[in-house]
Order: sequence, then structure tokens, then C-alpha cells
Amino acid sequence: MGSCFTEHMNRFLRASKFSCCCNPNGTLFNPISMFNALVNYADNKHVGYSTLTEHKGLWSNWQFHSSFSDPDPEVTLQKINSSITAAHLFLEKADWVILTLGSGWVYEVDHSEIVANCHKHPADRFTKRLLHPEEVSHAFQVCYNRLKQFNPRLKFIVTISPVRHKRDGLIENNRGKSVLFLAVEQMIQLPGVHYFPAFELVVDDLRDYRFFTEDLVHPNDQAAQYVWDKFLIAAIDGETREGMERIGQLNTALQHRPLHPESIEHKQFKQRHLTMVHELSKRYPGLDFSVELAHFSRA
Repeated sequence: MGSCFTEHMNRFLRASKFSCCCNPNGTLFNPISMFNALVNYADNKHVGYSTLTEHKGLWSNWQFHSSFSDPDPEVTLQKINSSITAAHLFLEKADWVILTLGSGWVYEVDHSEIVANCHKHPADRFTKRLLHPEEVSHAFQVCYNRLKQFNPRLKFIVTISPVRHKRDGLIENNRGKSVLFLAVEQMIQLPGVHYFPAFELVVDDLRDYRFFTEDLVHPNDQAAQYVWDKFLIAAIDGETREGMERIGQLNTALQHRPLHPESIEHKQFKQRHLTMVHELSKRYPGLDFSVELAHFSRA
């Protein structure tokens, strides 16, 4: 969970048939909202009407992305609480939590609550401030303790998003990232908490705007692939990578569009991959190969 860079990594993991739950609150940028959300998942803490705010005909919650908003407050609550329940059930069985921290800057509504999303309310409702590294590391300690109590198996990978927050200003962006770097140094002292250098790989290793989209802010697909390749080496063992490579071959085969579907060559192609599906199903009985099985079995 975390910034939009998280979506790239989720896409790669799902393509390799890892069981993932990505951003149950929607995209999150500041670490406080992230840690609070995780505690709420552990507690299965639903929200009520008092947590909603209305603006220009849409009802929203300060801690959830605008994709949860709706003209009907009942629908907003239903979408939010369904997502919380799904996250609670997933977290109960999960082994890893991967956090991509976006910025050390936060916005407080009416000088009180740190919000995850401002939902285009008037700017004068919010106070912008820079978090302290100790504030972030303390909030994570509280979150860590609750999650380990809820699911003792959980381990954590923390990374800092390479996405630049240019709307804050480039100087302010660097200050916000600096807070996160200092906080993470304290966070990784806890057992089972690891750091992965996604920021450094994009900003310091690639360090070229051709690896960014046209807005010069978001890493492009080539950069995401580069980070993913490094993540494979850092976080996934060789035997699993070998299985992922074979699943990748199946994914490529699924996209194949034959010029002559009735040819002997194509029938051999399908039989070859059907055999691979059966082999992988036996090797990984917990994975779902129903789509591949149906595709390569089809006459």
C-alpha cells in the first residue's frame, strides 16, 4: 500500500500469481494515514455517517481516495466498509506488508485531523505541515505493535516512492522525502522490517528523465520494470523466481494470436502450454490456473 508507484509493483506481483491486496483506502501518500489505515484493518473498524463530508454533491471520507466518493452517502459507506472488511480478512492471512511512503508533508483539516485526501475542498480548510521523523517512527511503532499482535507472522518491506511531489515544490519535495529517510532508519531497527531502495534505483541509478512519463514526475513502465527486476533478486528466492519465469511464459502465450488457429503448429503450441499448466498446478496447488487451463484446453 502507499503511493501510486505501489500499483506498478502490485501489477507485477499479480501477474506472477501472488495473492495481493493493494491500497484498500485507495492511493495514500503520507505515512500517518497509511499506519492508521493498517490499524483500522486489524481492528476491522468500520466508519459511520459522522466521518463523511459533503462537497459539491459528493460524500467522502478524509481517509479514503475519491474513488470511494458517491452522491449517496449510503453507497460511500458501503464501499468503504466493504473494503475495510476485505482488508481485515486478507491481513489476517498475509505474510508481508509492503509500504511505499510518498511524502513527509501532511494536510490537517480544520487544524485537527491529518487527511489522506482533500477531495478538492477549499484550501483554507487545511493546514499544511512537515512531519517530524520521530513522529513518523512512533506512529509506525504503534502500528507495528498492533499488527504483530493481530498476525504475528507479518513482516514488512518499506520503501520510499520515487514519485516527485512537484505541487509541493521541488525544495519542499526533497524536505518531505528527507523526513521519510530519517524515519525509515528508525523503523528498520524493528525485527522483521526491511528496506528496499526503490527511490535510489530510480533517482540515483537510472537518473534520467527518459525513465519518467511526460509529466517528468512519475516513473514510466521501463523504470518500473527495472525496479521490479531488482526486487526479484533482493526479495524472492531462486526457486520461486524459476516458477515465476514459467508463469510469465504462460502469460505471454495467453496473449498469442495465431494466424492459422487450426494449424498443426498451433495445436502443438497449445498442447505444450497445457502440459506446462498441469505441471505448475501440481507444483503450486494453491495457485489458480483455471484461466490458463480453459484457454489451452479449448478446441
